[in-house]
Amino acid sequence: MTASSHHFAVVGAGMAGVACARTLVQAGHRVSVFERSAHPGGRMASVETPFGRFDSASQYFTVRDPRFARVLKTTPELCRPWSANAVRVLDAAGRVAEVAPPTREAHWVAVPGMDALVRNWAAPLGNALLPGTQVTHLEADALDAKRWQLRTTGEDGMGHETTHVYSGFDAVLIATPPEVARRLISGHSTALMQKLAAVHAAPCWTLMIAFPNANQPTLSHLGPQWNAARSTHHRVAWLARESSKPGRDPIERWTIQASAQWSEKHLRDDPLRVRDKLLRAFSEITGIRAEPIHAQTRCWPEARTDVPAGVTHLWDARARVGLAGDWCLGNRVEDAFVSGLSLALAVL
Repeated sequence: MTASSHHFAVVGAGMAGVACARTLVQAGHRVSVFERSAHPGGRMASVETPFGRFDSASQYFTVRDPRFARVLKTTPELCRPWSANAVRVLDAAGRVAEVAPPTREAHWVAVPGMDALVRNWAAPLGNALLPGTQVTHLEADALDAKRWQLRTTGEDGMGHETTHVYSGFDAVLIATPPEVARRLISGHSTALMQKLAAVHAAPCWTLMIAFPNANQPTLSHLGPQWNAARSTHHRVAWLARESSKPGRDPIERWTIQASAQWSEKHLRDDPLRVRDKLLRAFSEITGIRAEPIHAQTRCWPEARTDVPAGVTHLWDARARVGLAGDWCLGNRVEDAFVSGLSLALAVL
């Protein structure tokens, strides 16, 4: 490490956090990346089940920024185009209202699950990535007030909660959903808090279901002939046949994502109640009345950006704190990449 190099704390190992951390490391700096989940990925999350993988948040990504395109070319084996037989737009009764017109813009998925891309890009970080470690507080370093220290919680090998203090950071770069960012920077950067005030991200309940019996030779193809659709049903905004995505297990599986309005209203509902309501909506939309062998839900409290920050990143040079995430620009996976990259370049 050169005399001019610095030590950065990166909070969050989703697409934005990993893009930020990789850029800093490539520039010769040291990073510590804190991720509260067991694996990197963020909303590029995949759930492994006995019936195959489900993409529980981001369903696909697009490629518009040339920098994103260049990075993707370093791991071409991880990305495949997904046509989805053209995305349908459904009315509230589940009828096809229109077929989205053909577009030159490809929809891509990572294989074997959406998390594969971020996990692969995070691998070179090695021990600098600290999974299962949730940052709870930022504070001035006890030994050097010009630097930061982070208080964290986690679990030991016996399942007991542990606490730890990591110190000596020249700056803290937070790549989390906006509400988490607000909590961490409160009292540390008035400038960033003011810019975050208008940002809003809506929740999303996700239902993941599997019909393994549909793949028996004696049964015909289950349900509609389309593989992805946007819906105006009051409960459901998006449906995708997971088994139609390239590189996936062929067992019939569907991911159903609830509308923002419905998710907001039922944010604190019991997961079993949410499951039953979304299953009923799925049947109404698709005509599939069979009971799935597997059904599980997951709630994303800040899944889709309603009001973005309108800039690629937020950086307070005086406080030495920065923010990144797809919510800076919009909703896309690519937005998260551009945000994390831009924050790293701003710091450099």
